Amino acid sequence: MKYRIYTDGACSGNPGRGGWAAIILDDKSNQSNISGGENNTTNNRMELVAPIMALNKIKKKSEVTIFTDSKYVKEGITDWIKKWKINNWKSSNKKPVKNKDLWIKLDNSCQKHKVSWRWVKAHAGNRLNNLADELAVLQTKR
Repeated sequence: MKYRIYTDGACSGNPGRGGWAAIILDDKSNQSNISGGENNTTNNRMELVAPIMALNKIKKKSEVTIFTDSKYVKEGITDWIKKWKINNWKSSNKKPVKNKDLWIKLDNSCQKHKVSWRWVKAHAGNRLNNLADELAVLQTKR
C-alpha cells in the first residue's frame, strides 16, 4: 500500500494547550482524519506527535509520503537525527536534544515503513495541509 499523510501541530500558548492532527490517504484516496491534544505542551512537540500517531495507524509495512509544514520536523528526521545519534543525543551546541523522547518514537515509527518527507508551505492554499491545521487548532480549544 501507498499512503499520503498531511500533519500539523498547534499550540495555544507555547507552552500551553496543544493539538495535533493528521490526514491519512491510502492509494485509493480513502481518507481518515485523526487528531488529539495535550495540556502544557509546545508547538514543536505537537508537530512531532502528529506523524508518530499517523504512522502508528498504518499496520502493514507501506510506502508513505508525509507532508509537513514544519521544517523542524522535516529537517530533524531527515538530517539532524543522524548527527544526534552519533553525538549521543547532543545538539551541535553540545546541549541535550529537545524532545528526544518524541524524536526516538518518530524514528522508530519510520523504521516500520518506507517514508519520504515533503515540506509544504503553511497557509498557502494546500487543502489538506489547511485541514490538518484546522483540526490541530480545534484540539487546542478543548
